[in-house]
Amino acid sequence: MKIQDYTTTLTIDLPAKEVFDNINNVTKWWTGDLEGYSHKQGDEFTVRFGDIHVSTQKIVEIIPDKKVVWLVTGSNLNFIKDKGEWTNTKISFELAGEGNTTQLVFTHTGLTPEVECYKNCTMGWDHFIKGSLFRLLTEGRGTPGLI
Repeated sequence: MKIQDYTTTLTIDLPAKEVFDNINNVTKWWTGDLEGYSHKQGDEFTVRFGDIHVSTQKIVEIIPDKKVVWLVTGSNLNFIKDKGEWTNTKISFELAGEGNTTQLVFTHTGLTPEVECYKNCTMGWDHFIKGSLFRLLTEGRGTPGLI
């Protein structure tokens, strides 16, 4: 049986370069409470959502205008028993652009229906990817921060 990692796809009327640049501008769509850097391979950054969620990501793969992969190197999710549930999961953004249209496939590998935070975390990703990031890309302004 295939594991079903959380994934969602967006189609945006922007060139891949603009989508890529906005993804890497994490404070514009995920949270303004960011420590570190999120722009090149090897960069590490920690995001905080009050005391509810703290996680550290390392950029382990980056192909300009095509792909970004973050490895979650540490996590503290205070709303579940295994507070480190995200640790060693991967978050990826894959882009396929043609002209002024880009398809973005977002996947959180390791966020599966079997893990405790699946329901709440998928609602969170829906808010930040389908909502905030999409609004940043289509309207010029995301809604980073707590849901």
